[in-house]
Amino acid sequence: MVRWTRGGRSPARSLRILGVTLGAALALAACGGGSGDGSGAGAGGDKKIAISLITKDSTNPFFVAMQEGAKKAAEDEGIDITIASGKEEGDDQGQIDAIENAITAQQDGILITPMSTGVNDAMQKARDAGLFVIALDTPPDPPETVDITFATDNRKAGNLIGQYAAAALGGEKAVIALLDIFDDKVVSVDYNRNQGFLEGMGITDIGDPKVNGDEPKTGQYSGGEYEIVGNVATGANEEGGRTGMEQLLSKNPNINVVYTINEPTAAGAAAALKAQGKTPEDVVVVSVDGGRAGVEAVDAGTIDATSQQYPAKMVELGVKAIIEIVKTGKKPENSPGLDFFDTGVTLIAKTPVDGVESKDPQYGLDNAWG
Repeated sequence: MVRWTRGGRSPARSLRILGVTLGAALALAACGGGSGDGSGAGAGGDKKIAISLITKDSTNPFFVAMQEGAKKAAEDEGIDITIASGKEEGDDQGQIDAIENAITAQQDGILITPMSTGVNDAMQKARDAGLFVIALDTPPDPPETVDITFATDNRKAGNLIGQYAAAALGGEKAVIALLDIFDDKVVSVDYNRNQGFLEGMGITDIGDPKVNGDEPKTGQYSGGEYEIVGNVATGANEEGGRTGMEQLLSKNPNINVVYTINEPTAAGAAAALKAQGKTPEDVVVVSVDGGRAGVEAVDAGTIDATSQQYPAKMVELGVKAIIEIVKTGKKPENSPGLDFFDTGVTLIAKTPVDGVESKDPQYGLDNAWG
């Protein structure tokens, strides 16, 4: 059961929330409608429940899947959904503007994939104004900045592909390239996938490679020796993956393990590897997302394994949570002791490895988004 701490909510905020619930009940009574159980979004009142979905951008297939899921949820639940985003990956101000618009419109809640800690103050302002704020995909730092997070356990997602890479090497020395999102912002999804991957490989002796400079780091992983060639920021897109991979290959052409923050980054990295004459048999490429294009890349051998996550499920559960909270005050329950709802992750691999549970590409396609 979740310990719903509400992120240090003030007594005044609690009273405002109580007012929302009581107000909804009084509206129902005044209209003489309903059975008193609060069923049906906006039932018995003139104002529909209104929610904003604010993604990091509107072009990444992952966020497009979220937006499509939000439209379906709005239709299914009979609520109003406003869709907004940053203009591009890294655009804090675009998200801040969208949060301000939700506050001005006196909406009931916000679903957001937080860009970085730069949007924390705006999210807190929304909560102070009485909106319920739920993070999707990217837990904020600190987590209590929002009411709850519905997301993949990104540490686990990284851990799964790290275990896979270590097992796939079969004891060979690991020469590792790390392709992340940023090098100048703290983003929990970036950090947790990176660290989960290293832990999955059995590398626990270097801390965060981002803060230890860009010199090669060496030591022992679970299967033998490793060398981390470097860590490059890619912006989580294909072009960044290609240029980042080229940069690291120029430092060490013997890279045989490539960790990528997501599948567009992996596609760019694969293009750079191919241009250098590398074949899929030469390099283990792993990633996170589980979109249709990514799973097809696994089936084709371009990506060896990916951790599949479920963005539409995040939105669906988030919408239902806000409706439930507004109507009844009932909060979601999931991970013990955490304000976090784990929406699940599955390792997809064409070639299974011993000791690491995975599903085949057909399973991945059956459950893919995008």
